[in-house]
Amino acid sequence: MDLPRVAAFTDSYLPTHNGVTYTIQTWRDRWHRRGGRMDVVYPGSDHEPVEGEYPVSSLPFPFYEGFRVGVPGVPEAVDSAEVVHAHSPFSLGLAGLRLARKHDLPMVASYHTPTSEYAEYLAFTRPIERAVERSAEEYERRFLDRTDVVVAPSERTADHVRDTLATTTPVEVVSNGVDTDFFRPVETERFRERHDLPDGPLVGYTGRHGYEKNLPAIVEAADGLDVTLVFSGDGPAREDIERAAADADVDAHFLGWLDREELPSFYTALDVFAFPSPVETQGIAALEANACGTPVAGVASAALADTIDQGETGYKAPPDDVAAFRDVIARTLAERDRLSEECLARRDAISVEHSVDRLAGVYDQLR
Repeated sequence: MDLPRVAAFTDSYLPTHNGVTYTIQTWRDRWHRRGGRMDVVYPGSDHEPVEGEYPVSSLPFPFYEGFRVGVPGVPEAVDSAEVVHAHSPFSLGLAGLRLARKHDLPMVASYHTPTSEYAEYLAFTRPIERAVERSAEEYERRFLDRTDVVVAPSERTADHVRDTLATTTPVEVVSNGVDTDFFRPVETERFRERHDLPDGPLVGYTGRHGYEKNLPAIVEAADGLDVTLVFSGDGPAREDIERAAADADVDAHFLGWLDREELPSFYTALDVFAFPSPVETQGIAALEANACGTPVAGVASAALADTIDQGETGYKAPPDDVAAFRDVIARTLAERDRLSEECLARRDAISVEHSVDRLAGVYDQLR
């Protein structure tokens, strides 16, 4: 297949660590391996760009630590693009839309994160928060209606885009996929020693510590279980999680952001990956854990309701039910060996190679 030159526009990129950043990096890497070109336009930061990465001027976003707002510019270097792919509906997504309109190019939009999730960062009362949510959904709909196809990482997210946002644009499901060459079971003894982790079962989480992810529930659920908690990552909710751990009878270790090279060791060292977030559009960290042979204890909400196969790759509890979440952590621990075997048997099915095959098909249909 003749691969088009793609210009990807994103408001979230390195050095910020999250699912969007990793997805763009992994898709771009695989696209280049296949002989294509996928340039990335992103808010300028401390990240030193490599070939094909084009930072634009940016300012810190005052309501969410670590994010920056890029000036909606279009670098001349991406003027020769054949397909535009926006990974955000905001500043740089609008820049991508402008490029597509200028050259009459097909426009793809990835729906990674519901904008309404961040309403609590902008509002001080529930009525104001709900008003912000409604405005965000209306804005998303208007943006998506101006694109040619929307890419959603899961069926649940695709249903949200079709039914809740009610966009008139066709929606295709393309999983973010996992780099199974990288995320695989590895030796963990040196990792445990380096981070002073004790013997015994480990339950942990890695990723951005956002309020919307409900991470203190991990601490509440672990109170009374004979486990050690391990948190990797950082974010605005970290102090709340540390405070909850200090107040509870739990042994919790906070590692901060790990180098990406350490993530397979982190996942493999865990007996259970705990994921109480009710807002995931796919929950790529759950699939990364599975690729390393680690089952997931999560919640039956948003995309995690589908990403976690009940009794196969982990167990799910109803959202906002700490007692039930404690039970699924305990059950996942008890069945860890069987669940791990099932996770490893599904590695090929969650590979990013399948995702990029699907993405190439979406692009091809638009040319």
